Amino acid sequence: MASAVHQYPWPESGLGEQLQARRHDPLSFLGRHAEGQYCVVRAYLPHAEIARIGEQGPWLSRVAGTDLFEWQGNTAQVPARYRLHWANKQGGWASTWDPYCFPPQIPDYDLHLFNQGRHWHIYRLLGANAWQCDGVAGTLFAVWAPNADRVSVVGDFNGWDGRVHPMQVRGSSGVWELFIPETPANEVYKYEIRNRHTGQVALKADPYARRFESPPRTASLTSGSETYAWQDQSWMAARRNHDWLHAPLSVYEVHAGSWRRHPDGREYSYRELAEYLVPYVRDLGFTHVELMPVMEHPFGGSWGYQVIGNYAATSRYGSPDDFRYLVDQLHQAGLGVILDWVPAHFPSDDHALAQFDGSALYEHEDPRRGKHPDWDTLIYDYGRAEVRNYLLASALYWLEEFHADGLRVDAVASMLYLDYSRKPGEWLPNSHGGRENLEAIDFLRELNRVVHEQHPGVVVIAEESTAWPQVTRPTHLGGLGFSMKWNMGWMHDTLGYLRKDPIHRLYHHDKLTFGLLYNFSENFLLPLSHDEVVHGKGSLLNKMPGDDWQRFANLRLLMAYQWTYPGKKLLFMGGEIAQAREWDHDRELDWHLLQHASHAGMQKLVADLAQLYRKLPALHRGDFDAGGFQWLDCHDATQSVLSFLRCDGDEHVIVVLNFTPVPRTNYRIGVPTAGDYQEILNTDSSFYGGSNIGNLGRRPTDAVAWMGQEQSLNLNLPPLGAVILRNY
Repeated sequence: MASAVHQYPWPESGLGEQLQARRHDPLSFLGRHAEGQYCVVRAYLPHAEIARIGEQGPWLSRVAGTDLFEWQGNTAQVPARYRLHWANKQGGWASTWDPYCFPPQIPDYDLHLFNQGRHWHIYRLLGANAWQCDGVAGTLFAVWAPNADRVSVVGDFNGWDGRVHPMQVRGSSGVWELFIPETPANEVYKYEIRNRHTGQVALKADPYARRFESPPRTASLTSGSETYAWQDQSWMAARRNHDWLHAPLSVYEVHAGSWRRHPDGREYSYRELAEYLVPYVRDLGFTHVELMPVMEHPFGGSWGYQVIGNYAATSRYGSPDDFRYLVDQLHQAGLGVILDWVPAHFPSDDHALAQFDGSALYEHEDPRRGKHPDWDTLIYDYGRAEVRNYLLASALYWLEEFHADGLRVDAVASMLYLDYSRKPGEWLPNSHGGRENLEAIDFLRELNRVVHEQHPGVVVIAEESTAWPQVTRPTHLGGLGFSMKWNMGWMHDTLGYLRKDPIHRLYHHDKLTFGLLYNFSENFLLPLSHDEVVHGKGSLLNKMPGDDWQRFANLRLLMAYQWTYPGKKLLFMGGEIAQAREWDHDRELDWHLLQHASHAGMQKLVADLAQLYRKLPALHRGDFDAGGFQWLDCHDATQSVLSFLRCDGDEHVIVVLNFTPVPRTNYRIGVPTAGDYQEILNTDSSFYGGSNIGNLGRRPTDAVAWMGQEQSLNLNLPPLGAVILRNY
């Protein structure tokens, strides 16, 4: 049977807008509607030859010259929810629920909260979420595009035809939504967005997508029902009351794609990382793994820092549940997980957020505020409530859905200053004429307040490289509210000092001592990160001067200095094996180096330092407390020696560092108590590749007052070495 051709008049505006795919309210035209005493059903079926309502219901009539079908009749003949059946030109039959017989799904209150920037779980409504309506399963598609003329969902399931599934705008909220029944999980899709002013049509990936195709493909993927069964309940319960301020916190920073690779160059999957990375980091003794951004990003060379999918774990390494498995395994091994998170900028790829609805929606229109000169990326408009909500809900998403224990916020300095990396005339001042980005400041405070309220025990770490005050002080006291801040000053001063030939170090002794003048003004984390081993900077090992022996000794000395200096610790992968070349994101680390004693010794040293840091409260409880540190002698520039005390109550640890290749015999230091001091670590041990100059494991005190102390020790200091001693 062929459908009749409809000849009677149609609402011309509705018909024309539908045929031109320009409607912003397709639910008022398509689907089932009461018109007077009749019921009207309309459907757009571009591949149908004939069509009917249900398997036994009335036949639809084709509108002449179009792919629109209509039926008009008694209301009782068509239920509120119905299926459409049609035959294509080849004679095959297809059937689906009519998306336009379902009402809008997002409550008005949720839209109101989103427009206010206060919907912490908006990702459960926006994006492509598995959904049920009146017992019918499908996908709820929803996207914010307030300046669009029309938005459609397109994908393989509708032939990428924007006329098939136009979305309904939800009033002034700017949100478009459509429930499409029976959409399978992992179906490719994008949004087709028609520009209100030019009529130009763009295909955009979903900002709230949970999955993306693997690059270089750019489509989003529909979500399925969450099925992962977490096994980290005890970890999560303990985290709520964990006193990270006074606990050991040491971070092993990892780029997932280049830690290890298969022999053929393939990257490890999330599950393969769980198999190999988890025991490796556990055995080294670190407390946390920090993953460089795993959020979806199109360009691998950005290392993940040019994010387009703030709600999607990159598909390069597997599925979202595969990533959950990695986090779960880390937790079960007693390791925390910190994720790099990037709210400072986003790439200008055509398929992503840039000019999303034909206007500067997520970014500032003016490039003086909306574009980063350093990275050629775009800057979020932190003054727009929906943009703030997009970012803040993303932070909560990773903490809630993936059980992350912390976020390291990238490039905070670039957010705080309107003139960051800009010359005069290239930036716009704030409303008070200043250089501070007031909207970004408010956003960061809100981020930290909400995260700490919602997830006690979670840490938020700022990569902030300036002297901005109170970065790690509570928001109610006027601070930004971060848990910790990278101590970039310590890193720059330390590496700058160690680069120098030891013969010249006496003239730069202040680089090692200056940091203690401000060290307790913030909660600092000491970073030896990926940024220090790329772009021609050389590896940590190759920053060190001298011959091979001196370079390794210098690096061992650096490790001891970092692990005993007050502050939490971060080391980028490869530093622990004395990687000789710069880090390359397209290659795995040079694990073959461990066949050499000097590299294997470095790995063992880092493991021993990490274990010592965790074991001795004096080395970690006072990381943020000036009472946990005391100089013994910071003035011996002539011999380039530092000595200091780390303490926790009556417990104390002595640290002495010799920054020259000259052994120092009979070197006297003052100590607070009498007795025998055990040398609990010596970086010059042959076990680590050194020359075995030390103190034979133990030294008794002398009743000789020195350095303001009543007792003293007479020590042998190894060349380019550190000794750590404890009174038992």
